[in-house]
Amino acid sequence: MLRCFGPECQPTPIPADHPGGIPPSAVWIDLFEPTHAEEHLVEKLLGTNIPTRDEMVEIEPSSRYFERKGVIFMTMSVLYGVHEHQPSSDAVAFILSDKHLVTVRYIDPKPFIVFADHVYAEPDLATDALTTLLRLLDAIIDRLADELEEAGRAMDKVSAQVFRRRHAAADRLSTVRLEALIMRIGEFQRLLTRLRETSVSSTRLLTFLDSIDRVRESTTRHYHVESLIADADALNDQSNFLGENLTFLLDASLGLIAVEQNIVMKLFSVFAVIFMPPTLIAGIYGMNFELMPELKWLYGYPFALTLMLASAVIPFMIARRRGWL
Repeated sequence: MLRCFGPECQPTPIPADHPGGIPPSAVWIDLFEPTHAEEHLVEKLLGTNIPTRDEMVEIEPSSRYFERKGVIFMTMSVLYGVHEHQPSSDAVAFILSDKHLVTVRYIDPKPFIVFADHVYAEPDLATDALTTLLRLLDAIIDRLADELEEAGRAMDKVSAQVFRRRHAAADRLSTVRLEALIMRIGEFQRLLTRLRETSVSSTRLLTFLDSIDRVRESTTRHYHVESLIADADALNDQSNFLGENLTFLLDASLGLIAVEQNIVMKLFSVFAVIFMPPTLIAGIYGMNFELMPELKWLYGYPFALTLMLASAVIPFMIARRRGWL
């Protein structure tokens, strides 16, 4: 799908075989899952090749940030799928020429949707290519900050569940609930990993963007890029902070599971001690020896039952007094 943004541009996608081609007033050209015909149309406009999907996922800086024939190519990892509970990231290419900004993507993240709606509502937001790029990056970083804040609030709720004061044994978290908390922590870890991947990638892209001449020649744009770099660095610090908290929550949850397992093992041990003496007494009086005085005694059977009961009650009382039960 090929869409154009700028003065007098229509919100509907432009087919690759459109007679008029790309409108002359187009500033931002967005390629979403482009076909070969759409790529060819944009390549004809830029005078250079559009990077393939394999080239976009390269991790080497020389493959992600370079200049060719006066056109700047930049690639960054962008977060998507958070609201679908499947957070992931994918490469998005930003191609900057003197007159056009071209984005090549195979995902549809929220910042692109929101920013596109704003540009259609206010075409003045896309007055030139570099300004449009900075505003789009600003939208991506703002969205990243919102996701980090939301993740932090959700982690606070999990922390409150883990460390809530419990006044009775019935209030203790069961092992099943603790395992569910660990699964939730694992989801947070996956989200934070993708958030940090996007924030680090945006920092690298902005650092490269800050080094090009057309940014340094404009004081306003240079300050804008520096501000975005500071915001991305702050997001990196925030993601590190949340990652440390997440590790602490995971350790605490595992510790609570160990405590619950110890309680269960302690109960089994105490009950084993309680029932061991009666079992011993029953085993003694179950032996088939002829010379056992209590076998023919009138009160032998009540005596054996009383002795078995006493041997069970005494260890139980000792365990209760020591706080083992």
